[in-house]
Amino acid sequence: MRELPPWASGPGEILKHGLDLLDDDNDTNRRLAMIAIDNSVELIVKTYLGLPKRITELAISRKEYQEISESFPALLDALEKHASEKIIGIDLGAIEWYHRLRNQLYHQGNGLTVERENVEVYAALANELFHKLYGVILVRPKSDKAKLLAEFLKNWTILETEMHNMAWESSLTGVPDKGFGFAFKFMRNAGVIPEEEQRKLKYFQQIRNKIVHEHRQNEDLLTKEIVLDFKKFVDKYRPK
Repeated sequence: MRELPPWASGPGEILKHGLDLLDDDNDTNRRLAMIAIDNSVELIVKTYLGLPKRITELAISRKEYQEISESFPALLDALEKHASEKIIGIDLGAIEWYHRLRNQLYHQGNGLTVERENVEVYAALANELFHKLYGVILVRPKSDKAKLLAEFLKNWTILETEMHNMAWESSLTGVPDKGFGFAFKFMRNAGVIPEEEQRKLKYFQQIRNKIVHEHRQNEDLLTKEIVLDFKKFVDKYRPK
């Protein structure tokens, strides 16, 4: 494992703290965990965008950085604008949704609860974002369910990255980074992916969307067999 860069220690500590709160599972700790994880995501992005150009190769002026630091959506917009290649496979729309959920918990507080599944999905997304930006897997999931979720989302980011790379290499002019749907459509129209592979891709995409977008509980969606089958599928697309 790569050593954690010093500038990543702050965001990492907050994310770890949020996950540790789930060890004692109750309504209060789930709310606090959600807030801590969201704070870590904001700091993960803000820290990365504020690093020296020699580290990230991003050209962000001090004025622009001050402007984007004023709001969570602006940080995500800037990350998408300046570092789209680094975050292929990370669903910023889902992250923004969880941020809004966190705001409801923070500002309305008493009486509101959050499902553990929502906290675990947000934690998995935050952990994968940290990995993408800093090159280190910060947290190893503890429960069997969290491990399946983390494994599935990790392999999804690998798949989406490789799909984008394949689409780029198959095009004479390259393709813009418009996410998995664009790359999949291009690959399908170009005849690069067999029909049977296309069906399996759509099947796994539906599972991923139900978890990340529909916020469905994942016990029935992510069995050991499904996660293993997905990993074998993704392995076909990994660089040799």
